[in-house]
Amino acid sequence: MTTPLRRAGAFAALCTLSLAVPLFGPRVAAPVAAAVLLAAAAVTDGPVFELFAYPGDYEEGRLYGLLSFVLAAVALGALAVWSSLPVAAFVSAVLLVGYGNLTERLAARRIDEPAVLAGAFSAGGALAATAGAILSVELAGPATAHADLAFLAIAGTLLAALLRTVLIPQDVPVVMLSVGLFVWLLGALDPALVGEGLAAALAVTLLVGTASYAVGAASVAGMLTGILLVLLTIVFGGYDWFAVLLSFFAVGSLSTKFRYEEKLERGVAEDNEGARGGSNVLSNSAVALGAVIGYAATTAGLLAVDRSGLFLFAFAGAVATALSDTLSSEIGGVFDGPRLITSLERVEPGTDGAITWQGELAGLAGATTVACVAYVAFPSVGPAAAAVVVAAGVAGMTVDSLLGATLEGPILSNQGVNFLATLAGAAVCALLALAFQIV
Repeated sequence: MTTPLRRAGAFAALCTLSLAVPLFGPRVAAPVAAAVLLAAAAVTDGPVFELFAYPGDYEEGRLYGLLSFVLAAVALGALAVWSSLPVAAFVSAVLLVGYGNLTERLAARRIDEPAVLAGAFSAGGALAATAGAILSVELAGPATAHADLAFLAIAGTLLAALLRTVLIPQDVPVVMLSVGLFVWLLGALDPALVGEGLAAALAVTLLVGTASYAVGAASVAGMLTGILLVLLTIVFGGYDWFAVLLSFFAVGSLSTKFRYEEKLERGVAEDNEGARGGSNVLSNSAVALGAVIGYAATTAGLLAVDRSGLFLFAFAGAVATALSDTLSSEIGGVFDGPRLITSLERVEPGTDGAITWQGELAGLAGATTVACVAYVAFPSVGPAAAAVVVAAGVAGMTVDSLLGATLEGPILSNQGVNFLATLAGAAVCALLALAFQIV
């Protein structure tokens, strides 16, 4: 049976054929893709089969892994040829999954630490994707700054690394297509940082992500999710937006560790020793990220919105909600006498929708923290605007408790509740800003 390293090397070599599109054009690339597809469908044994076969392929006697991989690459290549998907995005997506996986397999020969393997995949994939993108634009154009190409390659690789933590190796085609479309979207926006600024942003991002993993505040998936979110926030918003987001990550992580053993005994502690996973981080931050992307799309002229500042208030409201809810749960969970928010009857600690007055005060403090950071970071946020952020955070926290008491479990997961609560906080913040003519 083929070793994972040999198979990774074979797939990486196959990925290099994606350069045929920018080097020779679609007329040459199409026959190459057809030949590879034919071989993947026709080969049922022999050295080529042994080289590319996944363990499941031996049972079926077909190279289904290779076939699905090539079909995904062909679909992405077709978008590059016949639509507005940049050729550089196509090449980046194909190369990063191939060479990222090869780098990871090489690292796995010496160490089996998940965070190190994720780092190896990200480093190898980003380098290969950047090199391929630069070659593509130099050959095919239009001219694009190399720093922008590096950013897109890094962001795409981080998404790929994250997706791979929740998928199986045979799902590489899903990763490739997702990354290609993701890079396509980011490429249409206008990054606020280039050159040395981008390098500094990446350094800050990696520092925050690795620190969260080192102190046990995030799992590998949570670390990758946080790194990607922070990088996009800095690049498309700026360090002021990052400061607001960091208040959630920093204070929220500390609150998770607050009297953790006691919360564990009560059954209200976060799993995995308090290390938050990717789904948890994303459900609390997805709305905030959407606001950042919306702001970038507005400044790039892709959205016809007169008040781009609305996205700032939506961002602050979402973050305030996330921190309010986190502090309410983590602090309130150590106190007795919780009551269900819908009926105020006493319930057991950890009951969905249960609140304590201590938790409510902690949630108010969380919203106030975000408002204070926004007040310092943004010149446009005055006392009235800061008060709006506090109100939105408390409103979002309340929505979270109401959804927890009514819909969580039979209809919504905890992640779904978190997402809808932050969405409510973002909407309340933006609407109040409009109502009081702050923006």
